Amino acid sequence: MIDLSGQRVLVTGASSGIGAATSRLFARAGAAVLVCYRNGRARAEALLDELRQISAQPHQAFGADLASSSEVDELFRHVERHWGRLDCLVNNAGIWRPNPIDQLDEAELVALLDANVRACFLTVARAVALLRESPHGNIVNITSTAGQRGEAGYSPYAASKGAMIAATKSWSTELAPKVRVNSVAPGWVETPMNVQPFAGGGRDRIAAEIPLGRIATADEIAGPILFLASPLASDITGEILNVNGGSVLCG
Repeated sequence: MIDLSGQRVLVTGASSGIGAATSRLFARAGAAVLVCYRNGRARAEALLDELRQISAQPHQAFGADLASSSEVDELFRHVERHWGRLDCLVNNAGIWRPNPIDQLDEAELVALLDANVRACFLTVARAVALLRESPHGNIVNITSTAGQRGEAGYSPYAASKGAMIAATKSWSTELAPKVRVNSVAPGWVETPMNVQPFAGGGRDRIAAEIPLGRIATADEIAGPILFLASPLASDITGEILNVNGGSVLCG
């Protein structure tokens, strides 16, 4: 039911986890995907090979530190040179690290806010001109349940995702009617980022606290992202779509 044939989609943090699953799903829906990554070049190139097997669209891969304005400019010069347009931006890049407030590591705080907030702002600021020219222009920000309820021991991360939620709501009105802006807020997901908390029986303990009784796969997060970017969601903007198995119920 979702056909994005010919659309051009930039996915950040795309070399693994939710970003990789999202890239595959957009490719299956007919879109050309730009796999944007900071590290993991080998994974990104392997994913690019997968996407080219899925469809003959002009898929691309590009490495950039999105917290650097000059590297963001290089990324978008690549988009303009190879595509000449952009229809959708999926802001998925980010990091998750503990940083208890009574042991606050300032360097870690700055690194996390750069990766999760500054990078998102710089990327959106550069993408807006292209998205406004598209009849399909939209942005999907990947946030978190932590940005809604907080997360003990991870307050910088929770604050960064809360900032993205606030930005989603702000941009949805600021960029209307040309560009829709929404967010998907996952709970626990089976991704490489969560290997440590899932170790030693952690996965079972966490799953037992989720009403649906299990931890989401990356594909289960990619589906709602694709939905929000599709014509099926054409009257939805400024929405925070929670995908967490019922573990956090937000009004």
